[in-house]
Amino acid sequence: MHSPPRDQAAIMLWKLVENVKYEDIYEVSPHPRCILDLSLAWLGHPGMEDVQSVEDANNSGMNLLDQSVIKKVPVPPKSVTSLMMNKDGFLGGMSVNTGEVFCSVPGRLSLLSSTSKYKVTVGEVQRRLSPPECLNASLLGGVLRRAKSKNGGRSLRERLEKIGLNLPAGRRKAANVTLLTSLVEGEAVHLARDFGYICETEFPAKAVSEYLNRQHTDPSDLHSRKNMLLATKQLCKEFTDLLAQDRTPIGNSRPSPILEPGIQSCLTHFSLITHGFGAPAICAALTALQNYLTEALKGMDKMFLNNTTTNRHTSGEGPGSKTGDKEEKHRK
Repeated sequence: MHSPPRDQAAIMLWKLVENVKYEDIYEVSPHPRCILDLSLAWLGHPGMEDVQSVEDANNSGMNLLDQSVIKKVPVPPKSVTSLMMNKDGFLGGMSVNTGEVFCSVPGRLSLLSSTSKYKVTVGEVQRRLSPPECLNASLLGGVLRRAKSKNGGRSLRERLEKIGLNLPAGRRKAANVTLLTSLVEGEAVHLARDFGYICETEFPAKAVSEYLNRQHTDPSDLHSRKNMLLATKQLCKEFTDLLAQDRTPIGNSRPSPILEPGIQSCLTHFSLITHGFGAPAICAALTALQNYLTEALKGMDKMFLNNTTTNRHTSGEGPGSKTGDKEEKHRK
């Protein structure tokens, strides 16, 4: 078992995804040598098993990069409330079981060393059909890795109608998609966790801090620079504290919102666009920044100490000097 994260930003990353249950996202049991076993132990989250996944060449789906579906509009607060869903798991009063597994799809990003599939719930499909993305049948079929067929769009719409979801025919494209559009939420969260683990364990925070501290050795600037580092740490903490309160639904989780609707709607928009990758990835990057700031402050303290010792020797107050000897005799 690995120790929990050292820094506040890493703790915020854990809090941000604490409501996601991996057994509700992944179809198969963990691979015994999966690096995410280490990252999940680091995150210290109970009941989260993770796996590596692969892209099946026979189910690679459609090329999404030449299509366009993301609408550049914010999610209204009322839409956020509906996306949060009520306790019964229904959408807009419809009898839609958002926790039901709609299908399982192979991942796109893993190496060909193990095979797994990510569970896609009805709630996730509903999020892909709603603003800000509003995917059409062609793109949704690609995300779900459905093979191309003559009547593929119609069959997908019919299947969605059976569970209470509407996918209009001929839905128009609005904006360019991103690589994240092709990822289901389970794989997007998996990617964010891997990135977070690497930022925490591999980023050269100490080396970077030592390099930058060497460029600021003027004794007259030490105090102001230390204050700048402390202020930056505080700002990062405030930022990650806010992101940790994001309660956008991911996977099968339905957390109750705790932020004001205005700011929650903005965070929800960002989460929906990135399929859950965005906020955890930002917190992961801030973990690396916080670790750098911590190491930089340690270096500044050493510089303060060395500067004080040098000044004492220069002023004749150090050990061996006349003033120092008199002070030593007085203490005895």
